[in-house]
Amino acid sequence: MFDCADTHELSSRLDANPFPFLSDAARARTFRDQYPDAAEQVLARAEDALAHRVDLLGSGVVSLGSDVRWSMDYKTNTEWPIRFCRWIEYNNLDRPSDVKFPWELSRMQWMIPLGQAYLMTGDERYADEAATLVLSWIDRNPYARSINWACTMDVALRAISWVWFFHAFRSSSAWQRAEFLDRFLPALFLHGDFISRHLERADVNGNHFTANAAGLVFCGLFFGEVGDARGWCAEGREILETEIVCQVYEDGVNYESSIPYHRLVQELFLYPAVYLESASESVGSEYRDRLRNMARFTAAYSRPDGSVPLWGDADDARTMPFGTQGINDHRYLVRLAGCFLGDAALECSVAGDFDEEFWFFHGRSESERSSTEDIETASVRFSEGGFFVMRNATDHVFIDCGPLGLAGRGGHGHNDLLSFEAVLCGERLVSDCGAYLYSASYEQRNLFRSTAYHNTPQIDGEEINRFVAPEALWVLHNDARHCVETWSQGPEIDEFAGGHDGYARLSEPVEVRRRMTLNHQAHELCIEDRFEGRGEHVVSIPLHLAPGVEVVRRGRDVVLSAGTKRFQVRWESEREWQLDIGDGRVSESYGRVTAVERLCWVRCGSLASLRVSIAPLVNMTGGVGS
Repeated sequence: MFDCADTHELSSRLDANPFPFLSDAARARTFRDQYPDAAEQVLARAEDALAHRVDLLGSGVVSLGSDVRWSMDYKTNTEWPIRFCRWIEYNNLDRPSDVKFPWELSRMQWMIPLGQAYLMTGDERYADEAATLVLSWIDRNPYARSINWACTMDVALRAISWVWFFHAFRSSSAWQRAEFLDRFLPALFLHGDFISRHLERADVNGNHFTANAAGLVFCGLFFGEVGDARGWCAEGREILETEIVCQVYEDGVNYESSIPYHRLVQELFLYPAVYLESASESVGSEYRDRLRNMARFTAAYSRPDGSVPLWGDADDARTMPFGTQGINDHRYLVRLAGCFLGDAALECSVAGDFDEEFWFFHGRSESERSSTEDIETASVRFSEGGFFVMRNATDHVFIDCGPLGLAGRGGHGHNDLLSFEAVLCGERLVSDCGAYLYSASYEQRNLFRSTAYHNTPQIDGEEINRFVAPEALWVLHNDARHCVETWSQGPEIDEFAGGHDGYARLSEPVEVRRRMTLNHQAHELCIEDRFEGRGEHVVSIPLHLAPGVEVVRRGRDVVLSAGTKRFQVRWESEREWQLDIGDGRVSESYGRVTAVERLCWVRCGSLASLRVSIAPLVNMTGGVGS
């Protein structure tokens, strides 16, 4: 199969193949000079990896022990058997367990700091431990015979990690030993073979199929002329070129209707394109245009502090996580896309300096990038994806009025039509609730994707889009048709107006209309809800406040405290509404949840409109109150 005298000869051939991502020790050693704080974090993470300490998917710091149990959910001590992967039941909805933990563990991205630390220091400890862990995984996970082969996406992401490991550790003693190469290279080749035989193709494809294709490109380019590798690369590239047009609207929004998955899919389309270009196999203009527009959407939803809306599902998934920025900071990806596309304006459309890009573009320094004085803050509409961003230098309002995720199937999208997040005067006030868990708890999974967990009106306790079944965790009925009535932006006021008919199926149908305005000078956000229909209904309109926002109520006055600033909440309507202040929950990353305060206006009876405004309290000198 390999057509070589031995694996040393093969590894030399593979090492000579083009590889675009930083694996040069001389350049890596400059990382400490350019990013001293990040370098210390990387080295600390490498020490954790040496000690087999991980913090994955809300587990908290977990010690894996000296003998890593790769098929175990360490959060619940549930271990899946070693048997043919298609025979393993892994959802376990009847008991607490989370298969995502062993899958995430076996993607081996938590080991990337070992490679970074080795390149920076040349310390053989890091290479030795990485080799030991890889061989341990091979021993415990026979081909197609463990839970870690059950999902081809995870096989592909692990293969991508292994390709980088080979180049990062290539000069180490451990990774040059014949006894290691004799096992590692065939195992990696079998990953490519497995992906090609078990593609997650469906009538409507999503990020799993995209990850499969990215894995094929990485394995194909890595092995070059060996075996079926050229065919893998060609198939992976063809899938990517087809799927980027299917899965990404022309305006750049990924059709899964999730901000975290938009980031993941953007990586899955971008990184293989970078690898292909290094092998003189550039992607076409339409592909590049979609990548550019994906990055523009990322720049638009990213806020100046690096936070993003917690929209749709989130499982913290990445492709090659090299950087030390927070899990919800996506701005590095705008930079990477701009650099790859040669688009200086795109590169400079977000603020900040990201150590992530150092590892992608051979240690390029900050001084090598073009710069502009002003970061783009104009409000923008993404018509096909159905997202609207009202913004200025300190305010950022993100609104959803678009199609249900995954072409109307639900997928990683939630019941969040007409919902929004809001930042005023640089303070995050109104937050989406996030996703929290998947199969570890179908009750929690369904709560966090329900209408009640989003900042949008709910009628009679019904869902905007009905659930198919409690155990159908990624499917919704496509009940609601959305409409956009107004979108205007100006130097003083932005305005959005839209609606949906998700409650038209009720015995006494109701249509929901929402109008929102942002006053740029006053930093005031107004939300007006109207309801068209007859009969008596229970209408609830919640606002989930961001973590750390406190509420004080004195009569009809409600004041929000965020950081050093205070904001007044006022409301007026045709008839009286009852305001309840209660407990809410926000999940900012997978497996973690934070208690927050929740405002909810409730009315029982005939339909009536409600107008709510949020504006900063101003002190006598004209500043924002503190």
